Amino acid sequence: ACLFLIGFLRMNRRLGPSRARWVPFTSFVLGWFSLVIALNSPIHEIGEQLFWVHMTQHEILVLISAPLLVLSRPIAVFLWSLPRSWRVQLGNFSKTGPVRSSWLFISAPLVAWTLHAAALWAWHVPALFSATVDHAWIHGLQHISFLGSALLFWWALLHGDGARLSQGAAILYVFTTAAHTSALGALLTFAPRAWYAPYLLTANSWGLCPLQDQQMGGLIMWIPSG
Repeated sequence: ACLFLIGFLRMNRRLGPSRARWVPFTSFVLGWFSLVIALNSPIHEIGEQLFWVHMTQHEILVLISAPLLVLSRPIAVFLWSLPRSWRVQLGNFSKTGPVRSSWLFISAPLVAWTLHAAALWAWHVPALFSATVDHAWIHGLQHISFLGSALLFWWALLHGDGARLSQGAAILYVFTTAAHTSALGALLTFAPRAWYAPYLLTANSWGLCPLQDQQMGGLIMWIPSG
């Protein structure tokens, strides 16, 4: 956030103020604020006691924070926050063959779609999801993979090679993502028993049985998120 603010002020001072820059600036501020809500508010603490709150936290990261941050196009603004010599060196480094080819590969729509889908499904395996409640560093890895893969996904569709996709192809990537996440939500909703052991001990204190807690989380992923 500090880098973005410094870069934004320098751009306005050097290039002159522009009304067009306030749209990405507002998008970044809203995206950053949503990150604060997801990670540094009571949502985070309650999410370790209620599964449906934990799911809400993830949906904020993936469906609100990530697209807003991508729409702000922050990379150019970040570069403006650095000394000119650093900007030149980073620009030259980004144009080298291995770096450019690696970025083009991971930001390709199909690859970004696959990485995002893999992150969502893998972290909902009961053993891995339960580990995030018991170990803070694993919880951090989960958030990094969710937010990172979501940033790649939205970047690929909005600014990367996806910007040259036909409307039909772009809609297909979004639709299939909504479809497979809705399927995961339906599995959680209709499961005959609760999947995640840590919530067996905490959901009751909030007036919910563990299965009801899981059903609410599944419905959140299935209906509003889908």
